[in-house]
Amino acid sequence: CRTKSLLVTLPLLIFQAPVHAQQAGYAVQPGDLLSISVWKEPDLQGEVLVTPDGALAFPLVGQVDARGKTVTELQKTITEQLTRYISDPVVTVSVKDIRGNKVYVIGQVNKPGEFIVNPRVDVMQALSMAGGTTAFASLDDIIILRRTDVKQEAMEFNYGDVARGKDLKQNIELRSGDIVVVP
Repeated sequence: CRTKSLLVTLPLLIFQAPVHAQQAGYAVQPGDLLSISVWKEPDLQGEVLVTPDGALAFPLVGQVDARGKTVTELQKTITEQLTRYISDPVVTVSVKDIRGNKVYVIGQVNKPGEFIVNPRVDVMQALSMAGGTTAFASLDDIIILRRTDVKQEAMEFNYGDVARGKDLKQNIELRSGDIVVVP
């Protein structure tokens, strides 16, 4: 009977997570490759790279600031700009290749480096992507460094606690640019 109730509740939990992720939307990052097309306008179709400063360029629209914008927001911006030249443009924007959503794992891990996350990864997943920790790692002293526009902050991460299912709120979802430091 207990197993039956778990089977009933589990699908609800799995179903709710993607809905939340869709509502939040993926924020375009510098380095991402986008595909933009305007219906019935063959000259207004192609791939566009988001530059390191977060901008993209598109014919008739010029430079568009893409920093922190979702695909839907970019589509709306480009559509609004094109209405000066085309009546009722139908614009499609999609992410062709996620290249800008990177996190970094350094220190006592088997494969330190930068990792493209597509699109969400937590600390434990990032450590796994880095091949796990070495025998010399100080697992209870891991730090996550996060830079915002205003400051840089350090967040503690105790691997042992999370691995035992305790204090799971430490296993935060990483943001683009976060650095996981394993001393």
